[in-house]
Amino acid sequence: MFEFTIQARDGRARVAQFHTPRGTVTTPMFMPVGTQGTVKGISPQELLEIGSQMILGNTYHLMLRPGEALVAAHGGLPGFTAYPGPFLTDSGGFQVMSLGHLRKITEEGVTFKSHLDGSAVALTPERSIAVQEALGADIIMAFDECPPYPAEREYIQRSLERTERWLARCVQAKTRPEQALFAIVQGGVHHDLRQQSLELTLPHDTPGFALGGLAVGEPKEEMYPAVAYTAERLPDHKPRYLMGVGHPEDLVAGIALGVDMFDCVYPTRTGRFGYALTDDGRLNLNASAPRRQLTPLDDECDCYACRHYTRAYLAHLVKAEEMLGPRMLSLHNLRYLHRLVERARGAIQTGTFIAWAQTWSERYFKGAVPVWFQEALRQSGTGFHQTTRDEKK
Repeated sequence: MFEFTIQARDGRARVAQFHTPRGTVTTPMFMPVGTQGTVKGISPQELLEIGSQMILGNTYHLMLRPGEALVAAHGGLPGFTAYPGPFLTDSGGFQVMSLGHLRKITEEGVTFKSHLDGSAVALTPERSIAVQEALGADIIMAFDECPPYPAEREYIQRSLERTERWLARCVQAKTRPEQALFAIVQGGVHHDLRQQSLELTLPHDTPGFALGGLAVGEPKEEMYPAVAYTAERLPDHKPRYLMGVGHPEDLVAGIALGVDMFDCVYPTRTGRFGYALTDDGRLNLNASAPRRQLTPLDDECDCYACRHYTRAYLAHLVKAEEMLGPRMLSLHNLRYLHRLVERARGAIQTGTFIAWAQTWSERYFKGAVPVWFQEALRQSGTGFHQTTRDEKK
């Protein structure tokens, strides 16, 4: 049911087909986040039209509102949301970090003080699996503890050991064979702790593995060595998921290091703030210049916003606080990330990924490509070459 077939490689980067009960997806891929059963402002039909392949749902939030029983009464998230494709649900582990001021961790699990009404909410590995089974996602995540950054080494070590014990309980609690349980490797930015987590996690032999505890505030100079170290030690024949990552440069660097799946609220959140993603960096529609520009957000984009509206019109919507503005920017930003991974897949299939990534990065970073990005391309297996001005001429 969850066959993962690699179709092309270029260095560490790879293209694969991942089969799920609700359809086959092509990786590398970006997954839009539908925290409360909806990708903010975007309809299921629009998600399909822009090339979304799998949507993320949030266990903690859906458990509190509307409750997993109501979702299950609709036949799970596809029936509840009217999005017919595959779903992935997180476990609530991210909220263990993000709601740190509202929770208490014990060996049994986590007790939250609900952000909605202040009531006590218990989430254990068994409860997390039960909720995710009721939500009916194709991929469910093991309940873990996601440490913040910075954190003491001793805390990170205790946390990753507890995460493995919780993983064993998740494996034991899971009952639905049509759902794939992914384990999560922790360890922060410390390679030796990542190695310890790998040694504890890999024997569980889950259908896929996630790189957790990253993109939580650490500098990219520390994050990407940890990504490289972990990804190359995960099974080659199973999907690798870098959790909570969605900036364009992160997708390209992650793909270079062999990551297959990404998710983040970034494209829709930044759209709601009035920004559009492009190969030239973020375009600020709050600024004065776009209000006079009669061109699309992105000449190369095929989304509805770029095909029908000018920058001037969209900037007007943002300035006037009309809801169509954030909606169209969110739609464009999601399509931009989908196009980005589509272009990366095409380059991998033709054996030109490193050259493509170099050209893309020089434009995106305006010639000042960060060392951490260069190192990610180098570690992909083919050297990174910084084009000189003379060569450009």
